[in-house]
Formats: sequence, structure tokens, C-alpha cells
Amino acid sequence: MSQPEQPAANRPEQTVSSPQPSRVRTLLAATGAFYFPIAFIARFPYAMIVVGVLTLIVAVRDSLALGGLVSACVGLGTAAVGPLIGAAADRFGQRRVVLLAGILNGVTLLLMAAAATAAPEAVVLLIAVLIGATAPQVSPLSRSRLVGIIQTRMPASARSSVLNATFSYESAADEVTFVFGPVLVGVLATTAGPQAAVVGGALLEFVFVTAFALHSTSKLAAHETAVHDRAPARELVRPRLLVLVTGATGIGLFFGAMLTALTALMTTLGDPDQSGLVYGAMGVGSAAFALGMALMPERFSLRARWLVFGVVLLGGASAFPLAGTVPTALIVLFITGVGVGPTLVSLYSLAALRSPAGRSATVMTMLGSGVVVGQAAASGIVGAVASSAGSHAASFSPAIAAAIVLAAAAVNWMLSPRRSRPSPETPMP
Repeated sequence: MSQPEQPAANRPEQTVSSPQPSRVRTLLAATGAFYFPIAFIARFPYAMIVVGVLTLIVAVRDSLALGGLVSACVGLGTAAVGPLIGAAADRFGQRRVVLLAGILNGVTLLLMAAAATAAPEAVVLLIAVLIGATAPQVSPLSRSRLVGIIQTRMPASARSSVLNATFSYESAADEVTFVFGPVLVGVLATTAGPQAAVVGGALLEFVFVTAFALHSTSKLAAHETAVHDRAPARELVRPRLLVLVTGATGIGLFFGAMLTALTALMTTLGDPDQSGLVYGAMGVGSAAFALGMALMPERFSLRARWLVFGVVLLGGASAFPLAGTVPTALIVLFITGVGVGPTLVSLYSLAALRSPAGRSATVMTMLGSGVVVGQAAASGIVGAVASSAGSHAASFSPAIAAAIVLAAAAVNWMLSPRRSRPSPETPMP
């Protein structure tokens, strides 16, 4: 008789080789042909929220300070409620929770489009908090959904390898949306007006987030432990989980700091409209190396990956103040992207392994909320620095964010267990 599977929090942290093609086909058969395109497009509103709201407020109110404050309120709402959305999904299932969140978020985005021009500032700030609070968390919930499918539909011997490849794809998809979401905001704002990006985000919510919520995989992912067997909430505040949230928040800080600092640099160079295209260079390196994580050897453990690529991220970010031209900025951004993608893969892979029983969606949304909170905070702070002290002062902010990511990686190294006698099935973390 087979032995019961260990809870996620007690499984050894491992890295594995890439899965066989037949195993990937098994996963695609379980999810259906349309799941991944739907889940990919459904991520864009989440990635567009902070920059879209900031762009709208700055354009119609001509106040970078108010725009930064509104972005911070979006982050505040996400920080306060985002993990609760994950907890509700763990308890009641993703379908109802995501459907309700997506509809409410779309409505609040439309309210922001209507209120941005003339409503009192207090009303605008309240709507911003509601936008963050109702963000549907598609990215982390997709990860949780796929973890459930893999753990219930795949043979035990294949689960780890398929999880590794899946998280590589998911992180690459995140990077593409977090890089090109702001680009889409810029295109819409430039061609159709400042409200267009917010309205466009709402329409994507109504169509694709609804499709994600109603997709059949929301039932396949109902794998979590029964309520009486679910790990207590105190398991969510253990240091080995909180350090992952800190790392994710650092990545969010880096996203916000880099985009804002780059925009300030491009404005100084007299070509601010090209900021989104130059920023896309980071997405190229990040997505490519995130996908490549599935091919890395077992002995290159998750904790080592986070540390190594955190160094790459800090190295690239530290060179950004020297990027005084567009070509040098492109090179620096590509290098920093090499550090971003693998770091995200490592963070979410560790989160999957460390999630307490029945708390997978909660943990994933904690990390996802950390990214958005960090992006919102950095956008506001670095924007204020750029306005008051200039683009060169702002150019040091990405390195500060990268240092936070690397510091969290160092703490994680100390918190991660070492196996004195690793086996092929359970390599050292």
C-alpha cells in the first residue's frame, strides 16, 4: 500500500530536471487547451492597475504627488485584503471568490475613470483602496490551481518535475505581464486618452477574469485539505514563509523603482515615450531565463538559485546609474532581467513546498500581494524622489530594492535546512 503524501510544509525542498513531454501533455489534458491563454490574459489587469491609476491621476490632475499617493492606496488595499482573498479561495473554492473579486474590481476601475477628473481627493483615494482590495489575484491563484491539479492528476514520481516546469512558465508569464502591462497602459493612454487604460483593464476583468473564474480547472483545483485538517493560521507567519513574502515585496519594489527611474531618465534624455519599449528589454532576459530554470540541474538548489540570481539582479541594478544613454540602458535592463525571472521562479517554488496544508492559495496570494504592494510603494516614493532631486538620484533606487531581495535570500539560506545525506529523489535545498 502506498504511503500517504507528506504535507507541503514538511516535504523536502528539492530541484529537479525538466519533465518528459508526455507529462506536460498530461497536464495540458487536465487543464484543457484554453486554460493557459485565458489565465495569461487575465493577469494583465493586475499588472496594469498601479501604473494605470498613476497615469490617469497624473494626466487629469497634473499632480505627481497625488498620483503617487493614489498608487500607494492601491497597494494598501492589496496588502490588507489580498491574502484574505487567497484564504477565502482555500475555504470556499476559487470559482465564487475570483468571480466576485473580478466583477467588483472591474466596477471600481470604472468608478476611478469617472471620478478621477472632478471628484474630491478623499473619494479618489477611497476608490484606490477598493481597487487594491478587490484585485482578483489571478497569478497566485493560477499557481495554486495548477499545484492542486498536479498533485491530484499526476503520478507521484512526476509531480516535482512538472511543478518545476510549471513554475518556470508561470514566472515567465508574470514577468511578461508586469513588464508589458505598463507598456499597454502607455499605448492606451497615448492613443485613446488617460482613462482608456483603466477602462481597458476593467473590460479585461469582465471578460478574461470571469472566464478564468468559471474555467473547469477551478473545480479540479478543489484539492485542499478538509476544514478540520487545514493547518492553523499561525503557520502562515513562520519565518520560512515570511522571508519569501519579503523577497516578493523586494521584487515588487524593484519593478516600481526601475520603471519610475527609467521614465525619469528617458524624460531627461528627451524621449519619455520610449520608456515602455526600453523597459521591455528587462522582460526579454527575465522571461528567457525563467523558462530556462526547468533545465537547470538538481544540484543547483532553490535556495542557491535565489542567492545567485539575487546577486545578478543587484549587479545589474547597481549599474543603472551609469546608464546615461538608451543603448547602455538596454544592456543594463537585460542583465537585470536575467536576475529577476529565476528569482521569481525560486520564490514561488519554495512557496509551493512550504505552504501549510490547505493554505496554498493563501500563501501564493501573500507573495502576489507583496509584489503589488512593493510596486505601488516604489512608484510613489521614487516618483517623489525624481521630482525633487532629479533622475540621477532616482536611478539608485532599483539597487536598493535589489539589495532587499538579496538580503532576504541570505536570510532564507540560513533558514533552509541542509540534508546531510541527499538522495536523487530529495536533493539538498
